[in-house]
Amino acid sequence: MNQPRLALGLAEIPFFSISAVIADQVVKEADVHLLGIETTGNERLMLRLQGGVAAVNAALAFVERRAVELGVAATVKCLGAPEPGLDPLLFFPNADNPLYGGRDQMLPTDFPQPPDKLMNSNQPAIGIIETQGLTAILEATDAMLKAANVTLVGKEKIGAAYVTVIVRGDVAAVTAAVDAGSTAVGSLGKLVAAHVIARPHDDLVALLPK
Repeated sequence: MNQPRLALGLAEIPFFSISAVIADQVVKEADVHLLGIETTGNERLMLRLQGGVAAVNAALAFVERRAVELGVAATVKCLGAPEPGLDPLLFFPNADNPLYGGRDQMLPTDFPQPPDKLMNSNQPAIGIIETQGLTAILEATDAMLKAANVTLVGKEKIGAAYVTVIVRGDVAAVTAAVDAGSTAVGSLGKLVAAHVIARPHDDLVALLPK
């Protein structure tokens, strides 16, 4: 007998920096898993969440509230029993988009770990800075690495010249780095957002370069 399909939650949110913060918080808040984050070629991205119907609806309500608190609006929808024929639009091989050089989606399978690797129950903090403009993000990254003992995780491009850089380290170092990077942007570009996630959830960490 076929098992019932889990509900699928879709949440479209502007900017990768804000989407990552909300993704981390929603999987901590609700009994759902983060399947991935899909880019759209502009500032909006879509979180894919999976769980029971009640859990997904609770998660999407949280996403809507948190997005408003962060100054943006989220478009959300729960597919209670997604039709199997929809799967090719939701689960497809990843690729780098030739238009902007970023991933079409962020998936936990992009950076596979050894099968015997234990999950880290005390993830180091991550710092996120997003700008519109490549010069601005490079200046910010240089300032972050000079300001504190942090490690560069990588960058994500989502189109329309929006670029996010992520660093890792202890909370104090990451906070100092993000503060320095935010200041360094200056007039070189638009600072979209800057955030520190003290203990990122494994579901979010799995989407990022190691």
